[in-house]
Amino acid sequence: MRRLWPGLYAAVAAVELAGVALDVPALQWAAKPLLAPLLLAWLLRVRRRWDLVAAGLVFATAGDVALLLPGTTAFLVGMGCFLGTQLCFLTAFLGHRRAPLAAFAGYLAVWAGANALLWERLGDLRLPVLGYSLALSLMAAASVGVSRRAAAGGALFLVSDALIGLGAAGAELPGRRLAVMVTYIAALVLLTTTWARREATERPTVPDRPSGPVGAMTEA
Repeated sequence: MRRLWPGLYAAVAAVELAGVALDVPALQWAAKPLLAPLLLAWLLRVRRRWDLVAAGLVFATAGDVALLLPGTTAFLVGMGCFLGTQLCFLTAFLGHRRAPLAAFAGYLAVWAGANALLWERLGDLRLPVLGYSLALSLMAAASVGVSRRAAAGGALFLVSDALIGLGAAGAELPGRRLAVMVTYIAALVLLTTTWARREATERPTVPDRPSGPVGAMTEA
C-alpha cells in the first residue's frame, strides 16, 4: 500500500486537476471525492488507529462532494463540512504542541484584514465566511506548532480557501479554480503525511522508554 499509494494518489490528483483545467465535470466527479479518502486510508495504514485528523478527512470528503454541486445551499453545506475539518485539525494540532503566540497573532491579523476587504462584497455569506475563516486561520496557526511541513500545509489550506472566498465575492482571477485545487491537494498531502509520521520525528523525552525510531515503532 505504501509503495502504490503515491502513484495512485498522483493519478487521482492529476485527473482532478485536468477536470478543473478543462472544465469537465465528469472528471471532477470521478476524482475529487477520492482525494481525502485515499489520504485517510494511508493515514490509518500508518497510524493504525482513528484520531481527529482522520475525522477531519471524513469531513473533507463530504465537503468536496458538496462543493461539486451548484448553488448557495451546496456551498454553505460544503463550508459547514470543512468547518468540521478545521476544528478537528485544530484540536489535534493543539493537543500535540502549542504554536508560538506570534503565529496566532499573524494569522488573526490576516483573517481580520481579509474579511474587512471582502465584507461588502460577500453579502449574505458574510457571517458564514467570517466564522469559517476564523477556524481556518486558527488551524493554520496551530499547524506551526507541529512542524515546518505542517505549517506549509496549513498556509496552503488558507490560500486555497482564500481563493474560494474571492470567487464567492465575485472576484474571478485567471486560473483561480485550478489554483484552488493545486493548493488544496498540496495542503492535504502535507498535513496528513506530516501528522502520520510525527511520532517518529518528534517525541517528548520519557524516562525508561526508547526514543527515536525504536520508540516510534513501539507505539505504531
